[in-house]
Amino acid sequence: MAATPTPSLTAADTAHIDAQLAETDRLLDRNYPGDDGSRQPVHTVYVPADRFTPSLAADWGSQALTTAAAHGGLERLGGLLGQDAHLAEVVASRVQAKLETEPIEDLRLDFEDGYGDRGDDAEDAAAGAAAAAVATAVAAGSAPPFVGIRFKCFEAATRPRGLRTLDLFVSGLASAGELPAGLILTLPKVTTVAQVQAMDYAVSRLEEIHGLPAGRLRFEVQVETPQLILGPEGTSPVAQLPHAVPGRISGLHYGTYDYSASLQISAEYQSMEHPVADFAKEVMRLAVAGTGIRLSDGSTNIIPVGRNVESAWQLHGRLVRRSLERGYYQGWDLHPAQLPSRFAATYAFYRQGLPAAAARLHNYVGRTEGGVMDEPATARALAAFVLRGVQCGAVGAEEVQALAGVGIPQLTGLAHPRLARSAESSHSATSQGAHP
Repeated sequence: MAATPTPSLTAADTAHIDAQLAETDRLLDRNYPGDDGSRQPVHTVYVPADRFTPSLAADWGSQALTTAAAHGGLERLGGLLGQDAHLAEVVASRVQAKLETEPIEDLRLDFEDGYGDRGDDAEDAAAGAAAAAVATAVAAGSAPPFVGIRFKCFEAATRPRGLRTLDLFVSGLASAGELPAGLILTLPKVTTVAQVQAMDYAVSRLEEIHGLPAGRLRFEVQVETPQLILGPEGTSPVAQLPHAVPGRISGLHYGTYDYSASLQISAEYQSMEHPVADFAKEVMRLAVAGTGIRLSDGSTNIIPVGRNVESAWQLHGRLVRRSLERGYYQGWDLHPAQLPSRFAATYAFYRQGLPAAAARLHNYVGRTEGGVMDEPATARALAAFVLRGVQCGAVGAEEVQALAGVGIPQLTGLAHPRLARSAESSHSATSQGAHP
Protein backbone atom coordinates (compact mmCIF):
# COMPACT_ATOMS: atom_id res chain seq x y z
CA MET A 1 0.00 0.00 0.00
CA ALA A 2 1.34 3.42 -0.96
CA ALA A 3 2.25 5.74 1.88
CA THR A 4 -0.16 8.54 2.65
CA PRO A 5 1.31 11.76 1.20
CA THR A 6 2.25 14.56 3.56
CA PRO A 7 0.21 17.77 3.11
CA SER A 8 2.16 20.72 1.76
CA LEU A 9 -0.10 23.57 2.83
CA THR A 10 0.49 24.77 6.38
CA ALA A 11 -1.95 25.93 9.04
CA ALA A 12 -0.83 29.46 8.19
CA ASP A 13 -1.85 28.90 4.57
CA THR A 14 -5.29 27.74 5.66
CA ALA A 15 -5.64 30.72 7.98
CA HIS A 16 -4.67 33.05 5.14
CA ILE A 17 -7.35 31.58 2.88
CA ASP A 18 -9.91 31.80 5.69
CA ALA A 19 -9.09 35.49 6.07
CA GLN A 20 -9.37 36.01 2.31
CA LEU A 21 -12.83 34.43 2.27
CA ALA A 22 -14.19 35.87 5.51
CA GLU A 23 -16.26 38.45 3.67
CA THR A 24 -17.59 35.79 1.30
CA ASP A 25 -18.54 33.63 4.30
CA ARG A 26 -20.42 36.53 5.87
CA LEU A 27 -22.18 37.30 2.58
CA LEU A 28 -23.34 33.72 2.10
CA ASP A 29 -24.48 33.40 5.69
CA ARG A 30 -26.38 36.68 5.77
CA ASN A 31 -27.68 37.09 2.23
CA TYR A 32 -28.13 33.50 1.07
CA PRO A 33 -29.72 31.62 3.97
CA GLY A 34 -31.91 29.49 1.68
CA ASP A 35 -35.58 28.72 2.16
CA ASP A 36 -36.72 28.76 5.78
CA GLY A 37 -38.76 25.57 5.37
CA SER A 38 -42.08 27.16 6.29
CA ARG A 39 -45.24 26.68 4.28
CA GLN A 40 -45.71 28.74 1.11
CA PRO A 41 -49.32 29.35 0.06
CA VAL A 42 -50.29 28.11 -3.39
CA HIS A 43 -52.14 31.34 -4.17
CA THR A 44 -52.98 34.85 -3.05
CA VAL A 45 -56.55 36.09 -3.29
CA TYR A 46 -57.09 39.82 -3.74
CA VAL A 47 -60.33 41.52 -2.62
CA PRO A 48 -61.15 45.21 -2.20
CA ALA A 49 -60.33 46.01 1.41
CA ASP A 50 -63.80 47.25 2.34
CA ARG A 51 -65.38 43.96 1.23
CA PHE A 52 -63.57 41.80 3.75
CA THR A 53 -65.56 40.18 6.53
CA PRO A 54 -64.51 37.41 8.92
CA SER A 55 -66.65 34.98 6.91
CA LEU A 56 -65.19 35.88 3.51
CA ALA A 57 -63.02 32.78 3.13
CA ALA A 58 -65.90 30.44 3.94
CA ASP A 59 -68.20 32.43 1.63
CA TRP A 60 -65.71 32.06 -1.25
CA GLY A 61 -65.46 28.33 -0.61
CA SER A 62 -69.22 27.97 -0.69
CA GLN A 63 -69.49 29.97 -3.91
CA ALA A 64 -66.72 27.88 -5.48
CA LEU A 65 -68.51 24.64 -4.64
CA THR A 66 -71.81 26.00 -5.97
CA THR A 67 -70.19 26.91 -9.27
CA ALA A 68 -68.56 23.49 -9.54
CA ALA A 69 -71.84 21.72 -8.81
CA ALA A 70 -73.62 23.80 -11.45
CA HIS A 71 -71.16 22.59 -14.07
CA GLY A 72 -71.11 18.88 -13.41
CA GLY A 73 -69.06 18.67 -10.24
CA LEU A 74 -65.39 18.59 -9.35
CA GLU A 75 -64.70 15.26 -11.08
CA ARG A 76 -65.97 16.72 -14.34
CA LEU A 77 -63.70 19.71 -13.77
CA GLY A 78 -60.80 17.29 -13.48
CA GLY A 79 -61.75 15.83 -16.85
CA LEU A 80 -61.84 19.30 -18.36
CA LEU A 81 -58.28 19.79 -17.10
CA GLY A 82 -57.10 16.58 -18.75
CA GLN A 83 -57.10 14.27 -15.72
CA ASP A 84 -57.96 10.60 -16.19
CA ALA A 85 -60.96 9.18 -14.34
CA HIS A 86 -59.02 7.82 -11.35
CA LEU A 87 -56.95 10.96 -10.85
CA ALA A 88 -60.01 13.18 -11.25
CA GLU A 89 -61.84 11.19 -8.56
CA VAL A 90 -58.99 11.38 -6.05
CA VAL A 91 -58.32 15.06 -6.75
CA ALA A 92 -62.01 15.95 -6.55
CA SER A 93 -62.39 14.53 -3.04
CA ARG A 94 -59.39 16.49 -1.83
CA VAL A 95 -60.50 19.71 -3.53
CA GLN A 96 -63.95 19.27 -1.99
CA ALA A 97 -62.39 19.04 1.48
CA LYS A 98 -60.11 21.99 0.76
CA LEU A 99 -62.96 24.25 -0.33
CA GLU A 100 -64.93 23.28 2.75
CA THR A 101 -62.14 23.81 5.27
CA GLU A 102 -59.48 26.18 3.84
CA PRO A 103 -60.64 27.67 0.55
CA ILE A 104 -58.22 30.62 0.74
CA GLU A 105 -54.62 30.11 1.82
CA ASP A 106 -53.44 33.71 1.48
CA LEU A 107 -55.70 36.77 1.41
CA ARG A 108 -54.77 40.32 0.56
CA LEU A 109 -57.12 43.16 1.47
CA ASP A 110 -56.47 45.55 -1.38
CA PHE A 111 -56.18 49.31 -0.88
CA GLU A 112 -54.51 49.81 -4.26
CA ASP A 113 -56.03 49.09 -7.68
CA GLY A 114 -58.88 47.11 -6.18
CA TYR A 115 -59.87 50.00 -3.92
CA GLY A 116 -58.96 53.19 -5.76
CA ASP A 117 -59.04 56.76 -4.48
CA ARG A 118 -62.07 57.35 -2.27
CA GLY A 119 -60.68 60.22 -0.26
CA ASP A 120 -58.66 60.22 2.95
CA ASP A 121 -61.56 60.04 5.39
CA ALA A 122 -63.04 56.97 3.71
CA GLU A 123 -59.70 55.18 3.45
CA ASP A 124 -58.75 56.02 7.04
CA ALA A 125 -62.01 54.45 8.19
CA ALA A 126 -61.56 51.44 5.91
CA ALA A 127 -57.99 50.83 7.13
CA GLY A 128 -59.12 50.84 10.75
CA ALA A 129 -62.07 48.61 9.95
CA ALA A 130 -59.83 46.20 8.05
CA ALA A 131 -57.49 45.84 11.03
CA ALA A 132 -60.41 45.19 13.36
CA ALA A 133 -61.98 42.66 10.98
CA VAL A 134 -58.72 40.77 10.51
CA ALA A 135 -58.15 40.66 14.27
CA THR A 136 -61.68 39.34 14.75
CA ALA A 137 -61.24 36.70 12.05
CA VAL A 138 -57.91 35.54 13.49
CA ALA A 139 -59.40 35.28 17.00
CA ALA A 140 -62.39 33.35 15.63
CA GLY A 141 -60.23 31.00 13.58
CA SER A 142 -61.90 32.01 10.31
CA ALA A 143 -58.95 33.92 8.83
CA PRO A 144 -56.79 32.29 6.14
CA PRO A 145 -53.36 31.12 7.33
CA PHE A 146 -51.81 34.14 5.60
CA VAL A 147 -53.49 37.54 5.50
CA GLY A 148 -52.55 41.19 5.07
CA ILE A 149 -52.97 44.28 2.92
CA ARG A 150 -51.70 45.79 -0.29
CA PHE A 151 -51.45 49.55 0.12
CA LYS A 152 -50.76 52.27 -2.43
CA CYS A 153 -47.31 52.51 -3.95
CA PHE A 154 -44.43 54.78 -2.94
CA GLU A 155 -44.52 57.01 -5.99
CA ALA A 156 -44.81 60.68 -4.98
CA ALA A 157 -48.51 61.05 -5.74
CA THR A 158 -49.66 58.12 -3.59
CA ARG A 159 -46.83 57.75 -1.05
CA PRO A 160 -48.44 59.68 1.84
CA ARG A 161 -51.67 57.76 1.42
CA GLY A 162 -49.91 54.40 1.19
CA LEU A 163 -47.86 55.07 4.31
CA ARG A 164 -50.88 56.24 6.27
CA THR A 165 -52.90 53.15 5.37
CA LEU A 166 -49.98 50.89 6.25
CA ASP A 167 -49.59 52.69 9.58
CA LEU A 168 -53.29 52.57 10.45
CA PHE A 169 -53.59 48.88 9.60
CA VAL A 170 -50.48 47.72 11.48
CA SER A 171 -51.17 50.02 14.42
CA GLY A 172 -54.76 48.77 14.57
CA LEU A 173 -53.61 45.15 14.65
CA ALA A 174 -50.97 45.92 17.27
CA SER A 175 -53.50 47.61 19.52
CA ALA A 176 -55.77 44.57 19.23
CA GLY A 177 -53.08 42.23 20.56
CA GLU A 178 -50.46 39.95 19.05
CA LEU A 179 -50.00 40.30 15.29
CA PRO A 180 -51.28 37.42 13.14
CA ALA A 181 -48.58 34.81 12.62
CA GLY A 182 -49.24 34.89 8.87
CA LEU A 183 -49.32 38.67 8.48
CA ILE A 184 -48.10 39.80 5.03
CA LEU A 185 -47.68 43.34 3.70
CA THR A 186 -47.45 44.05 -0.03
CA LEU A 187 -45.63 47.00 -1.62
CA PRO A 188 -46.84 47.47 -5.22
CA LYS A 189 -45.45 49.11 -8.37
CA VAL A 190 -41.85 49.22 -7.18
CA THR A 191 -39.45 50.87 -9.62
CA THR A 192 -36.27 51.48 -7.58
CA VAL A 193 -34.21 50.00 -4.77
CA ALA A 194 -34.72 53.24 -2.84
CA GLN A 195 -38.46 52.61 -2.58
CA VAL A 196 -37.79 49.25 -0.96
CA GLN A 197 -35.27 50.84 1.40
CA ALA A 198 -37.93 53.40 2.33
CA MET A 199 -40.35 50.56 3.07
CA ASP A 200 -37.70 48.95 5.25
CA TYR A 201 -37.43 52.19 7.21
CA ALA A 202 -41.21 52.46 7.57
CA VAL A 203 -41.69 48.97 8.98
CA SER A 204 -38.60 49.31 11.18
CA ARG A 205 -40.14 52.42 12.75
CA LEU A 206 -43.46 50.63 13.25
CA GLU A 207 -41.60 47.81 14.99
CA GLU A 208 -39.90 50.30 17.30
CA ILE A 209 -43.11 52.20 18.04
CA HIS A 210 -45.13 49.07 18.84
CA GLY A 211 -42.41 47.17 20.64
CA LEU A 212 -42.19 44.45 18.01
CA PRO A 213 -39.08 42.32 17.47
CA ALA A 214 -36.75 43.63 14.79
CA GLY A 215 -37.59 41.97 11.49
CA ARG A 216 -41.13 41.01 12.52
CA LEU A 217 -42.72 43.05 9.71
CA ARG A 218 -41.53 41.51 6.46
CA PHE A 219 -43.06 42.48 3.15
CA GLU A 220 -43.58 41.42 -0.45
CA VAL A 221 -42.44 43.40 -3.47
CA GLN A 222 -44.61 43.46 -6.57
CA VAL A 223 -42.61 43.39 -9.78
CA GLU A 224 -44.85 45.38 -12.10
CA THR A 225 -42.49 47.80 -13.82
CA PRO A 226 -39.71 47.20 -16.36
CA GLN A 227 -37.49 49.64 -14.46
CA LEU A 228 -37.14 47.04 -11.70
CA ILE A 229 -35.95 44.40 -14.17
CA LEU A 230 -33.51 46.65 -16.06
CA GLY A 231 -32.46 49.94 -14.50
CA PRO A 232 -31.17 53.13 -16.14
CA GLU A 233 -27.54 52.09 -15.63
CA GLY A 234 -28.01 48.76 -17.38
CA THR A 235 -28.11 46.82 -14.11
CA SER A 236 -30.96 44.83 -12.58
CA PRO A 237 -32.42 46.61 -9.53
CA VAL A 238 -34.49 43.54 -8.60
CA ALA A 239 -31.25 41.62 -8.08
CA GLN A 240 -30.09 44.27 -5.62
CA LEU A 241 -33.20 44.12 -3.43
CA PRO A 242 -32.31 41.08 -1.29
CA HIS A 243 -28.95 42.64 -0.45
CA ALA A 244 -30.20 46.19 0.11
CA VAL A 245 -32.54 45.02 2.90
CA PRO A 246 -31.35 41.51 3.89
CA GLY A 247 -33.99 39.37 5.56
CA ARG A 248 -36.79 41.90 5.15
CA ILE A 249 -38.42 40.84 1.85
CA SER A 250 -40.56 37.71 1.99
CA GLY A 251 -41.54 37.44 -1.67
CA LEU A 252 -41.55 38.84 -5.20
CA HIS A 253 -44.91 38.83 -6.98
CA TYR A 254 -45.14 39.26 -10.73
CA GLY A 255 -47.81 41.75 -11.82
CA THR A 256 -49.15 40.48 -15.13
CA TYR A 257 -51.15 43.42 -16.40
CA ASP A 258 -49.22 46.46 -15.17
CA TYR A 259 -45.97 44.96 -16.42
CA SER A 260 -47.39 43.99 -19.82
CA ALA A 261 -49.09 47.34 -20.32
CA SER A 262 -45.90 49.21 -19.44
CA LEU A 263 -44.21 47.40 -22.34
CA GLN A 264 -47.08 48.36 -24.67
CA ILE A 265 -48.40 44.81 -25.06
CA SER A 266 -51.95 45.19 -26.37
CA ALA A 267 -54.67 44.11 -23.96
CA GLU A 268 -55.62 41.03 -25.99
CA TYR A 269 -52.14 39.54 -25.59
CA GLN A 270 -51.38 40.45 -21.98
CA SER A 271 -50.84 37.12 -20.25
CA MET A 272 -48.79 35.21 -17.70
CA GLU A 273 -47.30 33.23 -20.60
CA HIS A 274 -46.32 36.12 -22.88
CA PRO A 275 -42.57 36.18 -23.63
CA VAL A 276 -42.14 39.46 -21.72
CA ALA A 277 -43.64 37.77 -18.66
CA ASP A 278 -41.37 34.76 -18.94
CA PHE A 279 -38.29 36.97 -19.29
CA ALA A 280 -39.18 39.05 -16.23
CA LYS A 281 -39.91 35.97 -14.16
CA GLU A 282 -36.61 34.33 -15.07
CA VAL A 283 -34.77 37.47 -13.98
CA MET A 284 -36.76 37.43 -10.74
CA ARG A 285 -35.85 33.79 -10.17
CA LEU A 286 -32.13 34.46 -10.64
CA ALA A 287 -32.31 37.56 -8.46
CA VAL A 288 -33.54 35.69 -5.38
CA ALA A 289 -31.93 32.27 -5.82
CA GLY A 290 -30.65 31.11 -2.45
CA THR A 291 -31.90 34.17 -0.58
CA GLY A 292 -35.04 32.56 0.88
CA ILE A 293 -37.26 35.08 -0.91
CA ARG A 294 -40.18 33.32 -2.54
CA LEU A 295 -41.76 33.85 -5.93
CA SER A 296 -45.34 34.22 -7.07
CA ASP A 297 -46.73 34.30 -10.58
CA GLY A 298 -49.52 36.71 -11.45
CA SER A 299 -53.16 36.26 -12.42
CA THR A 300 -55.45 35.75 -15.35
CA ASN A 301 -58.38 38.14 -15.71
CA ILE A 302 -60.42 35.60 -17.68
CA ILE A 303 -62.98 34.76 -15.00
CA PRO A 304 -65.18 31.61 -14.91
CA VAL A 305 -68.61 33.26 -15.01
CA GLY A 306 -71.66 33.05 -17.28
CA ARG A 307 -71.12 31.03 -20.42
CA ASN A 308 -67.38 31.33 -19.94
CA VAL A 309 -66.98 28.98 -16.96
CA GLU A 310 -65.58 25.85 -18.54
CA SER A 311 -63.25 27.51 -21.04
CA ALA A 312 -61.98 29.85 -18.31
CA TRP A 313 -61.37 26.86 -16.03
CA GLN A 314 -59.36 25.16 -18.76
CA LEU A 315 -57.28 28.29 -19.34
CA HIS A 316 -56.73 28.87 -15.62
CA GLY A 317 -55.87 25.24 -14.96
CA ARG A 318 -53.36 25.21 -17.80
CA LEU A 319 -51.72 28.42 -16.59
CA VAL A 320 -51.52 27.13 -13.01
CA ARG A 321 -49.89 23.93 -14.23
CA ARG A 322 -47.50 25.91 -16.43
CA SER A 323 -46.39 28.02 -13.48
CA LEU A 324 -45.85 24.97 -11.30
CA GLU A 325 -43.76 23.23 -13.94
CA ARG A 326 -41.59 26.34 -14.17
CA GLY A 327 -40.97 26.53 -10.43
CA TYR A 328 -43.51 29.22 -9.58
CA TYR A 329 -45.49 27.57 -6.79
CA GLN A 330 -47.83 30.46 -6.06
CA GLY A 331 -50.13 32.68 -8.13
CA TRP A 332 -53.01 35.11 -7.83
CA ASP A 333 -56.74 34.37 -7.84
CA LEU A 334 -59.35 37.07 -8.31
CA HIS A 335 -62.73 35.31 -8.08
CA PRO A 336 -64.32 32.44 -6.10
CA ALA A 337 -64.88 30.45 -9.30
CA GLN A 338 -61.10 30.31 -9.85
CA LEU A 339 -60.59 28.33 -6.66
CA PRO A 340 -61.76 24.95 -8.06
CA SER A 341 -59.40 25.11 -11.02
CA ARG A 342 -56.55 26.42 -8.83
CA PHE A 343 -56.71 23.51 -6.44
CA ALA A 344 -57.63 20.87 -9.04
CA ALA A 345 -54.64 21.77 -11.22
CA THR A 346 -52.30 22.10 -8.22
CA TYR A 347 -53.34 18.82 -6.62
CA ALA A 348 -53.06 16.94 -9.91
CA PHE A 349 -49.53 18.31 -10.38
CA TYR A 350 -48.35 16.94 -7.03
CA ARG A 351 -50.26 13.68 -7.21
CA GLN A 352 -49.02 12.86 -10.69
CA GLY A 353 -45.43 13.56 -9.66
CA LEU A 354 -45.61 11.77 -6.30
CA PRO A 355 -44.92 8.12 -7.31
CA ALA A 356 -41.71 8.86 -9.21
CA ALA A 357 -40.47 11.41 -6.67
CA ALA A 358 -41.22 9.09 -3.76
CA ALA A 359 -39.49 6.15 -5.45
CA ARG A 360 -36.36 8.20 -6.09
CA LEU A 361 -36.38 9.45 -2.48
CA HIS A 362 -36.81 5.89 -1.24
CA ASN A 363 -33.78 4.80 -3.26
CA TYR A 364 -31.74 7.81 -2.16
CA VAL A 365 -32.48 7.38 1.55
CA GLY A 366 -31.93 3.61 1.38
CA ARG A 367 -28.86 4.00 -0.85
CA THR A 368 -30.52 1.61 -3.28
CA GLU A 369 -29.47 1.63 -6.90
CA GLY A 370 -32.26 2.64 -9.26
CA GLY A 371 -32.70 3.92 -12.77
CA VAL A 372 -31.60 7.42 -11.70
CA MET A 373 -28.55 8.25 -9.58
CA ASP A 374 -29.63 11.33 -7.67
CA GLU A 375 -27.19 13.75 -6.08
CA PRO A 376 -27.92 15.55 -2.78
CA ALA A 377 -29.13 18.68 -4.61
CA THR A 378 -31.65 16.64 -6.59
CA ALA A 379 -32.74 14.82 -3.44
CA ARG A 380 -33.42 18.20 -1.86
CA ALA A 381 -35.58 19.17 -4.83
CA LEU A 382 -37.46 15.86 -4.70
CA ALA A 383 -38.11 16.22 -0.97
CA ALA A 384 -39.18 19.85 -1.37
CA PHE A 385 -41.63 18.85 -4.11
CA VAL A 386 -43.22 16.16 -1.95
CA LEU A 387 -43.27 18.43 1.10
CA ARG A 388 -45.10 21.15 -0.84
CA GLY A 389 -47.67 18.56 -1.87
CA VAL A 390 -48.27 17.62 1.75
CA GLN A 391 -48.44 21.22 2.95
CA CYS A 392 -51.13 22.23 0.45
CA GLY A 393 -53.23 19.10 0.99
CA ALA A 394 -52.61 17.39 -2.34
CA VAL A 395 -51.09 14.30 -0.74
CA GLY A 396 -51.17 12.82 2.74
CA ALA A 397 -48.29 12.17 5.11
CA GLU A 398 -49.32 8.52 5.25
CA GLU A 399 -48.97 8.24 1.47
CA VAL A 400 -45.47 9.67 1.63
CA GLN A 401 -44.51 7.26 4.40
CA ALA A 402 -45.83 4.30 2.41
CA LEU A 403 -44.22 5.28 -0.89
CA ALA A 404 -40.97 6.95 0.17
CA GLY A 405 -40.41 5.37 3.56
CA VAL A 406 -39.91 8.74 5.26
CA GLY A 407 -41.98 10.72 7.72
CA ILE A 408 -42.56 14.45 7.57
CA PRO A 409 -39.67 15.37 9.93
CA GLN A 410 -37.20 13.40 7.82
CA LEU A 411 -38.74 14.75 4.63
CA THR A 412 -38.33 18.30 5.95
CA GLY A 413 -34.72 17.57 6.87
CA LEU A 414 -34.02 16.27 3.38
CA ALA A 415 -35.66 19.31 1.78
CA HIS A 416 -33.91 21.80 4.07
CA PRO A 417 -30.68 20.20 5.36
CA ARG A 418 -29.22 23.50 6.53
CA LEU A 419 -32.18 23.97 8.87
CA ALA A 420 -31.85 20.40 10.08
CA ARG A 421 -28.16 20.93 10.88
CA SER A 422 -28.97 24.16 12.68
CA ALA A 423 -31.65 22.43 14.75
CA GLU A 424 -29.26 19.60 15.61
CA SER A 425 -26.60 22.11 16.69
CA SER A 426 -29.09 23.97 18.88
CA HIS A 427 -30.30 20.71 20.42
CA SER A 428 -26.72 19.60 21.06
CA ALA A 429 -25.83 22.91 22.68
CA THR A 430 -28.95 22.78 24.86
CA SER A 431 -28.21 19.22 25.90
CA GLN A 432 -24.64 20.07 26.82
CA GLY A 433 -25.82 23.06 28.81
CA ALA A 434 -28.38 21.00 30.67
CA HIS A 435 -25.88 18.23 31.54
CA PRO A 436 -22.48 19.76 32.31
